[in-house]
Amino acid sequence: MSDPALFDKIDLHLIRVLNTVLTERSVSRAAIRLGMYQPAVSAALKRLRELAGDPLLVRSGAGMVPTDAGLRMIEPSASILRAAAVLFSDARGFEPATATHSFSLAASDYLDPLFLPRLVAQIKNQAPLCHINIHALSGESDYRTRLAQGEIDLVVGNWPAPPDDLHMARLFGDEVVCLVAEDHPAVRRGWDRATWLAAEHIAPTPTHPGAKGVIDEQLDGLGLQRNITARCPHFGLIPAMVADSLLVLTTGRQYCERYVGVLPVKILPCPVEFPQMMYYQLWHERTHASASAKWLRERVKAVAASLQK
Repeated sequence: MSDPALFDKIDLHLIRVLNTVLTERSVSRAAIRLGMYQPAVSAALKRLRELAGDPLLVRSGAGMVPTDAGLRMIEPSASILRAAAVLFSDARGFEPATATHSFSLAASDYLDPLFLPRLVAQIKNQAPLCHINIHALSGESDYRTRLAQGEIDLVVGNWPAPPDDLHMARLFGDEVVCLVAEDHPAVRRGWDRATWLAAEHIAPTPTHPGAKGVIDEQLDGLGLQRNITARCPHFGLIPAMVADSLLVLTTGRQYCERYVGVLPVKILPCPVEFPQMMYYQLWHERTHASASAKWLRERVKAVAASLQK
């Protein structure tokens, strides 16, 4: 910065307010996320506008949007905050018992339904002062960008082939099976490939735009298409939907086994042969050497391993 006087007017707190206001696109939401009163955020935004000589955030219809100058500030401000976090925390190492770090991870609920509860419990048991933010992997979630910008530290899910621009560690593989209601005709009659394809299937909403999901991508490769008549973004609700209908859920055995005996459902073999479903954790280069992020990845690995026993 060429103006030392201007530099002296900027502190890390202002940078944090700047980044939060621009990414939330709302003073009130930014105040909640920052744990501040709304007038204090408004006052900080006023200072930022004066320093920038730009409105930074302007009204558009019922909401607000960043100006061009504001948009250009999002990534640099995020970069400054990431550097500060490394400078004052990871530089000293990570001590779980006393750390006050905030972890953010995006996870698919296609995993074992016990995974997230056990992960949160382990983190809170070992690092009681740390905060945990769980984000859903949804069709609107651009997890690559969110990892790069520091909005999330880690992504856990399943992909036929994980993205090669991210770091990756395998968690486990699982056999593909079908979950159906106890009184589904296939329980009595069995099924072949044709009757399975023609059955009414329920599938999760894709995790990112354009994605078909693991099962349907593999069916495409075989020149096959199943009859999907229902989709749901909340994977944890699907087994209950299956229990009261003729819908078929095709996914990993470990996930399905958690519901047998809890709901009136049965597991059937899938008549189409699929490779194992592979589950991974993915992270960006920016957190690869981070002591706190390494600790989080070890917790994810340990919980995944415990669920295989």
